[in-house]
Amino acid sequence: MATGLSLHVGLNEVDPGRYEGWSGTLNACENDAHDMARIARTAGFESTVLLTPDGTVANVTSVLGEAAGRLGAGDILLFTYSGHGGQVPDETGTDAEPDALDETLVLYDRQFLDDEVQRAFRAFADDVRIVALLDCCHSGSSIEIPGGADDDRGRYLPEPRQRQLYERDRVFLDELRRSLAGDAAADGTAPDALLVSACQDNQTAADGDVNGAFTEALLQVWDGGAFQGGYREFHRAIQRRLPPSQSPNLYLTGSPGPDFLNQRPFTV
Repeated sequence: MATGLSLHVGLNEVDPGRYEGWSGTLNACENDAHDMARIARTAGFESTVLLTPDGTVANVTSVLGEAAGRLGAGDILLFTYSGHGGQVPDETGTDAEPDALDETLVLYDRQFLDDEVQRAFRAFADDVRIVALLDCCHSGSSIEIPGGADDDRGRYLPEPRQRQLYERDRVFLDELRRSLAGDAAADGTAPDALLVSACQDNQTAADGDVNGAFTEALLQVWDGGAFQGGYREFHRAIQRRLPPSQSPNLYLTGSPGPDFLNQRPFTV
């Protein structure tokens, strides 16, 4: 019998001491994490929830690392994130991203590069199914291989603050990317991972009073478990419930087989 492990991260704010005084307050991200964990547990996943101050790089990587050590071929990891998303320039040339930007998850203590997500996923054994559901801005390819600036309804790190943080952290980020690129080159493989994101890389995702717009649409489509289609149908149904300005993306790495893609979401 397959094993399912899930990690649900929801950040209603970040540490202003690590973000130059910016706390990035949001309304619904912790609710999103709780709701996704509830679905996962009902489906048979063993779930971990990390909320606001616990949503650090060390905690996220630790939980993912422990999951990688436990899961084997045929098992499944579900990773959900709700919070701010960001983008930082990649001036090292280590990635082949057409927009020359790395997408980030804005964790409590620092931004977590898409390359770091990919490194965490590469640690899993071959044929582990990996599903990521990301309710944040700029999330269209946030597992990819190598409104206004202060609108609190959008889940994005404001551009002026993003530039300030990038200048502060440029040396660290460049060294981190080179290390990640070396790890990726040594491994040479991409995990079989499936991402359904809140929006495209060049779009922003809306917050809400109870749930984020993406998570709210997802919950409506899931309908307490009544949904019976596969992941492609799941993505399209969520997409139809959101405006063109926030168009959820379905993004694949590795070579997920049709059996994986055609599974009902949250199937262990």
